[in-house]
Amino acid sequence: MKLIFVGDPMCSWCYGFHKEMTTIVEAMPDLEVQVVLGGLAAGSTKVLDDAGKQFRLTHWARVEQLSGAQFNREALLARKNFVYDTEPVCRAVVTARLLEPSADLLKVFGAFQRAFYMDGADTTDGEVLAEIGASALQAAGFEVNAKAFLAVWASDEAIQATHADFALTRELRVSGFPSLFVELDGKIGQLSSGYATAASVQQTLLRLAA
Repeated sequence: MKLIFVGDPMCSWCYGFHKEMTTIVEAMPDLEVQVVLGGLAAGSTKVLDDAGKQFRLTHWARVEQLSGAQFNREALLARKNFVYDTEPVCRAVVTARLLEPSADLLKVFGAFQRAFYMDGADTTDGEVLAEIGASALQAAGFEVNAKAFLAVWASDEAIQATHADFALTRELRVSGFPSLFVELDGKIGQLSSGYATAASVQQTLLRLAA
């Protein structure tokens, strides 16, 4: 049985769900987990104006209330000429997967989430992403520097691999993030769409495993 997690590091509900996802994985260490990057706003060219900021702050408040996740609102409000393009950060997670296939991609995913939502980092900038990604892999014991990370992130291989994740997201007919699917006996079925509690997901997984 494999659990498929589809999300985007710049999706606030995915950020709120990270704690639940971590709880699931820790409680079921033998469970195979596949991380698929969804591309929430991949390729967007729209500058985040005041109305866009307020829209996101409203969502953040709901996520915070439900999940307890903390947000750096001041960093969002202070952004100037920020284009909310999520392709670069999705590609950064894919880059980590290409560099170190055995790395815990959920932890890398979480590092980019914290960088955006708490540190106020520009997760659309390749050099910034390379620093975050390399640090996350180094913390897990891998010898990867930011220069090497950036080179792979900028490669055609990483771009194509990221687009493959987006294509899989469309194939799975994902309608919201985060989404969970279960692959069992060669068949894939949707487990949840949107925020869910670890307890409810675990209960379903245990039932399926039985």
